[in-house]
Amino acid sequence: MKFDVVIVGGGLAGMTTGISLQKEGLSTAIISGGQNALHFFSGTFESLSAPEPRLATLFQEAGIHVHYKEGVRLMPLGTFRPSALSLEDISLFETPKIGRRALVVNFLGYHDFFSSFLAEGLEKEGLECRIRFISLPELEQLQLSPSEMRSVQIARKMDRVWEKVVQEVRVLLKDEDTVILPQVFGLLDPSVPGRIRQGIPAQVVFAGTMPPSVPGIRTQMLLKRRYEVLGGTFLGGDEAVSAHIHGGRVHSVVTRNLDSHYIEAQWFILATGGYFSKGLRSNPFEISEPVFGLDVEASEDRNQWYNPSFQADQPYMGYGVKADSSLHGIREGAPLENLFVAGSVLGSTHPEFGSAAGLAINSAFAACDQILRRHAPQDDTGCHSERSPKQDDTGCHSERSPKLDDTDCHSERSPKGGVEESQKEM
Repeated sequence: MKFDVVIVGGGLAGMTTGISLQKEGLSTAIISGGQNALHFFSGTFESLSAPEPRLATLFQEAGIHVHYKEGVRLMPLGTFRPSALSLEDISLFETPKIGRRALVVNFLGYHDFFSSFLAEGLEKEGLECRIRFISLPELEQLQLSPSEMRSVQIARKMDRVWEKVVQEVRVLLKDEDTVILPQVFGLLDPSVPGRIRQGIPAQVVFAGTMPPSVPGIRTQMLLKRRYEVLGGTFLGGDEAVSAHIHGGRVHSVVTRNLDSHYIEAQWFILATGGYFSKGLRSNPFEISEPVFGLDVEASEDRNQWYNPSFQADQPYMGYGVKADSSLHGIREGAPLENLFVAGSVLGSTHPEFGSAAGLAINSAFAACDQILRRHAPQDDTGCHSERSPKQDDTGCHSERSPKLDDTDCHSERSPKGGVEESQKEM
């Protein structure tokens, strides 16, 4: 298989680059191993101010509704955190004083929403809180097993029975001016949180739960759907395991599921995230980047990786792969000319892009800009040719990237020593 760009990582940075490049007429593939930071997403895009036009357009076209207001948002334990750009169903307040009295509502048997801790935190801010539990017949089967009573399983039910929740809350509501519900609504239907707010005669706030994050998974699904509509090839449930590197360039990558085939491209983007998504790996002796063998900005002294104080900032969380000012990944001290790095795999090495979601999106756009400035399309013979994006009447590109089937895979492999050589280099 051959593409203009291969993106390793399917989180927020990977999806942003994939969608942006597909819209510009480049053929792309995203290799995604599964869970990523979006599954832990709070619903707020940290370190981002009001969205620039292309980000606003990207979200709008994907069906992701956001709002911007400088203020604070409610955290799962009743504390507050400064926030600004957020998903539409995340409430933002000018101050932590969000009301006078709050009704905190949870589902019977749901232990991943900490009602008592949340109420205790809010009471410290001067709110009187009352906690109540509701039981719905639709959740009885889930209640039989604690492992099934989780946010995503509940959310699948709530998209169909949210009106019953509204009725139950209206019965429970007394003189409270605020109702707080767990963030388990709108997984498949993003309009559900808004409808709940319309149906309850009080301010409705959705508070975070233990992962996985329902708003995060919804955001992931909407981005993936938009990417595939644009013609992108999404290789889900797969993992890039090695790369063929020669002459300061990446020529191809090999994945776990397609180990007998090379995935080739003119350009590559590393957006695999941090430790959780295995973009960075550590052992007692080193921290490494496993796919391309990029250099990592980290202390050689393991004792400097951590702070003995549990509540202190931990140095290892800021470690990331090295990249130059153009975001070329650096390997053995030299930049790889066709590999760019985006997202949290950078750690804190490029603070100009921000942190968390801000780092993912800002560095993703920067990597896209670098590729678009340099990209020279090739025809079937491998020669450079002029090409403009083809669009249908809706403004979407009608040319789809190659599908994953047996006819697209290269049956004649490059010499086996090529991969072995690259692995030795790594």
